[in-house]
Amino acid sequence: MITTLTGSRTHPGLWLVPTGLVLLSMIPVVIGGLRLTELGGGPEIIPANPRFAGSLVPVISHIISATIFSMVGASRFLPALRRGKRSWHSIAGRSLIPAGMVVALSGLWLAAFLPHPAGDGTLLLVIRLTFGSYMVLSLLLAILALARRSFVAHGAWMTRAYALGVAAGTQAITLIPGSIVFGDTHELSRAVAIGVAWFINLAVAELVIYRRRLRLAERLGANHPANHHVW
Repeated sequence: MITTLTGSRTHPGLWLVPTGLVLLSMIPVVIGGLRLTELGGGPEIIPANPRFAGSLVPVISHIISATIFSMVGASRFLPALRRGKRSWHSIAGRSLIPAGMVVALSGLWLAAFLPHPAGDGTLLLVIRLTFGSYMVLSLLLAILALARRSFVAHGAWMTRAYALGVAAGTQAITLIPGSIVFGDTHELSRAVAIGVAWFINLAVAELVIYRRRLRLAERLGANHPANHHVW
């Protein structure tokens, strides 16, 4: 989330951003890996979920694509990996948008067509469909901006899509207070906690986009074309 032009130094503190993103993403990634092990006939390390029995393709697609999207996306925030036409930033970007689209579309499918467990009511369904649709829209606008070579806009929309795609880690944290006070199956507290997590991620994304544009304007000057990768 930090713009570094060619020749600039990479401060050791810049590692904190991708490291934090990886740690946040590890919660759903680990759970997803355990779920894949279970679906593949391995031991049931976590409680089995009968909802997934007849929907293996979208479940497996969602887990694998979410892992790629979160891990590869976190690495792209490192300025040292973004230099040159064949940089990791450019190479990884070719897999990031397809992975993100699979995450969003499979998530929408699971939310709309899988049986809802106890605690998942209509409000939570609406919240999931709303933010999932916004992620799809963000990715489509990122593609459009890239086609127009508007790299600043592309970076902004990819940042929003990434914030939405890794919200599962934030949700694992925001769900804790409500679970302690109201229990795991309280519909309103679950809906609020999951929705708040998406709002938190989007708020951070907007702050990052704003600060990034300020730094870019300071380094390039107000009249210089801002055609540089910024995500």
